[in-house]
Amino acid sequence: MFLRILHAKAQSAGRQVIAVDPRNTSRTCPECGHTAKENRPTQEKFHCLACGHTAYADTVGAINVLRAGLVRRNASPA
Repeated sequence: MFLRILHAKAQSAGRQVIAVDPRNTSRTCPECGHTAKENRPTQEKFHCLACGHTAYADTVGAINVLRAGLVRRNASPA
């Protein structure tokens, strides 16, 4: 039900919904690409063990989901 409403709202706004795999999106560093469970020391915090990048985990997840969606959109034939 939710996805049907989301698709309808996106279409009416001239937007596109692109499904992406959410696995590890809040554990992968948007700066260096390092993925580790330990990059999420708490539910809210993100701290990359490889490069030291810090941010809110939700922000990191959103950046990674956006990037994955853009990759899928650009890889799909128009």
